Amino acid sequence: MKIYRSALLRFADDGQAVYDSDGLLAVAPDAQGVQRVVAAGSWQALAPQYIDREGVQRIDLPGRLLAPGFVDLHIHYPQTDVIGAPASGLLPWLENYTFPHESRFADRAYADGVADFFMDELLRNGVTTALAFATSHPTSVDAIMTAARQRGMRMIAGKVLQDRNSPDGVRDDTEQGLIDTETLIQRWHGVDRLGYAITPRFAPTSTDAQLRGAGELAARYGDVWIQSHVAENLDEVAWVKQLFPESRSYLAVYDDFGLMRERAVYAHSIWLDETDRKLMHDTRSAAAISPTSNQFLASGYFDYIKADEAGMLYGLASDVGGGMSFSPFRTMQAAYVVGRESLAKQGLSLAPGHLWWQHTAGAARALGLQGVIGNLQPGCEADFVVINPGCTPLLARKTGEARNLDELLFAMIILGDDRLIEQTIVSQAK
Repeated sequence: MKIYRSALLRFADDGQAVYDSDGLLAVAPDAQGVQRVVAAGSWQALAPQYIDREGVQRIDLPGRLLAPGFVDLHIHYPQTDVIGAPASGLLPWLENYTFPHESRFADRAYADGVADFFMDELLRNGVTTALAFATSHPTSVDAIMTAARQRGMRMIAGKVLQDRNSPDGVRDDTEQGLIDTETLIQRWHGVDRLGYAITPRFAPTSTDAQLRGAGELAARYGDVWIQSHVAENLDEVAWVKQLFPESRSYLAVYDDFGLMRERAVYAHSIWLDETDRKLMHDTRSAAAISPTSNQFLASGYFDYIKADEAGMLYGLASDVGGGMSFSPFRTMQAAYVVGRESLAKQGLSLAPGHLWWQHTAGAARALGLQGVIGNLQPGCEADFVVINPGCTPLLARKTGEARNLDELLFAMIILGDDRLIEQTIVSQAK
């Protein structure tokens, strides 16, 4: 067993932040070798139970904050090298940059190189779990799963399904793409901390037959995840209406093919109406909010008020490479700024603790993994980060003046980046 003494952040079941300025975190391996949280709380209250126990290693981290590892609810690992590519909008960006780059992932050696860099970049930024797109090539899934397993990380990923409206090199065959998907589910889902996600790229790049087959796989394998994009920008919404005239809405296309249920995550979810939001709630599907890519591609903003009124599940995501950074602090900062546009008229803003929850315990809830990851309550897998609030002169000055938790968290959200992450610890490190 290890016990850490440091400031400690975690979340109650209702999403409220719980903070101990002098905290204790106790972790120990379970029967499978996964480190789990045994106790979390005040040092004064808990230390007498552990401090003199045989076999306990004590680690003191003065001036540091222990917090749950971040959960990235939507990211494209093959787009690691597409970040910062200039484009006038989503569809030109895909055509001119994304698709040509993704075609290179047919080469396993190339895919391995990107996957290794991608995993290390996640960990460097404090991200311990991600829901990731691969490419249409099965080799790309093998590469990311291998890299995650080597690092003991919890990773959910899937081969992209796209059998139309896609160029040579990334377009797959309808039947073979579904066969490959099932093979990859059987190869990787549930291995160590890995999970598989059935992954239609987005409705316009899949035929009815492919979407129908994806829905059949989702029904056959009820514990795998589903991921795609929905209602990101208005040009895309209009295109979907042309391609699927019988569906009530863009989101309804996925429901029509059996692709909405618990563990289904739809990136962006910007241009939804009241009926769509009710459908998200009723099916327990979740939205991955991607504020930096929404800014980058001028897509719009996620409506928090209407989402909360509908009782939708949601969490934050970087959406690399449309997103502009791997850093959760950049993502939370953008969510706050973009959220102001939709909330300011009501005199509201996103609270710092709620922003942090969206990227940890809230994202875990959206994945159906509440109480497993994204938190530091007893029983959770011990994925966490060691944060140095004084990592830059300005942060040291600002956080040193913080009078309460909101001021501390907000200073890091607004001023922070990867330098805040001093160490990332995963519960099954190899």
